[in-house]
Amino acid sequence: MESSHTLLAAVLLWLHILILIVTARAKVPAIIVFGDSSVDAGNNNQVPTIARSNFRPYGRDFYGGKPTGRFCNGRLATDFISEAFGLRPFVPAYLDPAYNISDFAVGVTFASAGTGYDNATSDVLGVIPLWRELEYYKDYQKRLRAYLGDGKAIDTLTNALYIISIGTNDFLENYYVVPQRRTQYTIDAYQEFLIGIARNFIVDLHSLGAHKISLAGLPPMGCMPLERAENLANACMETYNTVAMSFNAKLSDLVMKLNKEIPGLQLVFSNPFSVLLQMITNPSLYGPFVIEPVPSIKTYDQLSLVA
Repeated sequence: MESSHTLLAAVLLWLHILILIVTARAKVPAIIVFGDSSVDAGNNNQVPTIARSNFRPYGRDFYGGKPTGRFCNGRLATDFISEAFGLRPFVPAYLDPAYNISDFAVGVTFASAGTGYDNATSDVLGVIPLWRELEYYKDYQKRLRAYLGDGKAIDTLTNALYIISIGTNDFLENYYVVPQRRTQYTIDAYQEFLIGIARNFIVDLHSLGAHKISLAGLPPMGCMPLERAENLANACMETYNTVAMSFNAKLSDLVMKLNKEIPGLQLVFSNPFSVLLQMITNPSLYGPFVIEPVPSIKTYDQLSLVA
């Protein structure tokens, strides 16, 4: 099952982050997450959009077999990371009314499936734009200070692990679908436009107290089920994969530059491309499994963890 193996690949990616941080003997009192459906734990359940996953078969392997709004069959990679640090076994969605600040004090996700760096991307499906995620984070800071007190709240915000996983929708839901950006930018210029937004977001996040940040790159998005289904050969669309590799190279350069420019910043680039592509092209390396037909209907679960 493709979604299960995608989950495994993503977990391997995030374990790389853990190794880097644990090696540095980092203290991680909380996991704070921004992004798209790769890390949305149910925020879109509270948004009037079709980009939801609060129905079966989603969540069939989650606690109680309940769909929560996570775009996968069980837990997200960020949930496993939280548990690995001795925190909760899952990171709750900030807009989920079932949770409160006592839950969010050790982990929270502001992510929204279908969103992107570009504000125009969130408009496509009427989801939460990245700038709004940052506004929710500011609100979270106020609530955390009221709950923990200034001293402990500052310690939590300073030492938390911040995870940013976003970008696929900017290309697959926006640039290659809606004509506006294609008339404004070449694909390379659009990538640079997104890099500028990523830079500003990280700088703003750091100015609000974040120090340990993981920035995820794009997966082989040409191999997502929908893209393969639209390809007559039922194979990966290499044009999209090439764009993903190019954008990842730009993100990697950005990470190196920001680490040099901003004192005290610990910014890590986590590139899922090679790991995921290997699992897609050489699945037998990861044990026996059943290949299911590529879906022909769009479910906004493009690859369960990277849409």
